[in-house]
Amino acid sequence: MVASDEAPGMPTFGRDVPHPRAYGTFARVLGVYVREKKVLTLEEAVRKMTSFPARRVGLADRGLIRTGMKADLAIFDPSTIIDRATFEKPHQYADGVVAVIVNGEVTFRDGAMTGARAGRALTRH
Repeated sequence: MVASDEAPGMPTFGRDVPHPRAYGTFARVLGVYVREKKVLTLEEAVRKMTSFPARRVGLADRGLIRTGMKADLAIFDPSTIIDRATFEKPHQYADGVVAVIVNGEVTFRDGAMTGARAGRALTRH
């Protein structure tokens, strides 16, 4: 599975000093290990980020695009996605992310947060 160990609520954009993967774990996997190094296929990487962890932790309504599932989606361009955060400049969003949709609401679009706060803590069903 692919996951980030960044703490919930952290980092505050422009403050704190997070690890660069706080902003780029998934983009790094897709850009470096899928596109550049070809260690994983795109399909396998996406599965390791979505349905595999959802099933592992018991989230029955997440992880797949299917009728009855929650609408949590990251829309990205596989030819350009890459992490940009560094240790010197950790507060940088990844390139190639078109939009992020959480619970059916667009929370990130055109390189910026929209202000929508659609996320919530998840528990097993």
